Amino acid sequence: MYCYLFFIFYLMLRCLQRRKEALDLFQAEKISLVELDHIFKFSNHRIFKLKNLSFALKLDKNYWESRWAEGQTGWDTRSANEPIKHYFDQIADKHAKILIPGCGNAHEAIYLFESGFKNVYICDWAEQPLEAFSERIPDFPKAQLLCADFFDLETGAFDFIVEQTFFCALAPELRKAYAKKVRSMLKKGGKLVGLLFNFPLSEAGPPFGGSKDEYLQYFEPLFESVRIEPCLNSIKPRLGSELFILIS
Repeated sequence: MYCYLFFIFYLMLRCLQRRKEALDLFQAEKISLVELDHIFKFSNHRIFKLKNLSFALKLDKNYWESRWAEGQTGWDTRSANEPIKHYFDQIADKHAKILIPGCGNAHEAIYLFESGFKNVYICDWAEQPLEAFSERIPDFPKAQLLCADFFDLETGAFDFIVEQTFFCALAPELRKAYAKKVRSMLKKGGKLVGLLFNFPLSEAGPPFGGSKDEYLQYFEPLFESVRIEPCLNSIKPRLGSELFILIS
């Protein structure tokens, strides 16, 4: 891993060096302003991707265990999200097999389980939230608590995968892989349902932002039906910054 990180930072330095060389050429009147602008835009794009790629290597199990140990869980809403509750209140099949990746405190899982959905699986890299969940809901089957990397889960046959602050916690380079993994884990006719953030993507994160247009690029090639709409019943701190998704 250290060799890989060194290689990434070497490429970043080369991008910066290329920018300096281009600026020197422009000052010497050997390239035009248009050419200089093109070089800077290209290098900015590469540097952004390389920074995110290097950061992706750090978003590992240890990183998330540390966040839980230090109480840095700003993503936690302290209760199940209304849009997800409202959607599943309309689902009559209580035998549906449901997966919640990156579950954290899994408020949605508690709501679903207490609403009669007994075939709910929750997955998180960190052990602490799963242990706390098991203490709060002792009747929840231990076999349905998955302490694992979502991408390492075996291909499943889920009716629903619930998205709630997991996608946004992944480095943006993993978004295409996420869409493919979700597709492989859903039954035919299965659905990805939940929430995605709707604010500009930047280097700051997690959480990482995004837009409807970006998300469509990941899901439309893989799924028959992709609905991504502004969420009207978000919790107050997130009102106007969430999109409700229903993808099948």
